[in-house]
Amino acid sequence: MVNDPIADMLTRIRNGMQVGQPIVAMPTSKIKVEIARILKEEGFIEGYEVVETEGSVTRTLRVRMKYVGERRQRSPVITGLERISRPGRRVYTHMTDIPWVLSGMGIAIVSTPKGVMTGKRARQLGVGGELLCKIW
Repeated sequence: MVNDPIADMLTRIRNGMQVGQPIVAMPTSKIKVEIARILKEEGFIEGYEVVETEGSVTRTLRVRMKYVGERRQRSPVITGLERISRPGRRVYTHMTDIPWVLSGMGIAIVSTPKGVMTGKRARQLGVGGELLCKIW
């Protein structure tokens, strides 16, 4: 049993990038699908899909990783992932205190009352919320 499913998702993505995996699979949830949607919109991953597992009621989220460069010099688009709010220490932020990640080169993912979104979008809408993670 996983106590922190978002940290598990980020760890699977980080480990998959380090070994050059084209697809990373994990158990799905609504928040994981929303995080994958944001990563796709921001260009950090190629895509994602939710797959029904045959013979079971569980569903699997498959994330297609994105790499740049030729075959041997290939490097992942995502260079770093950091989990901010954890089950043991929740971190909430006001819209004016949402951090800029690498001066705008990365994104902060925030869970707000209006849904899961990037920090930039939350600032535009004027809402704060739980700071889930930073990706660059």
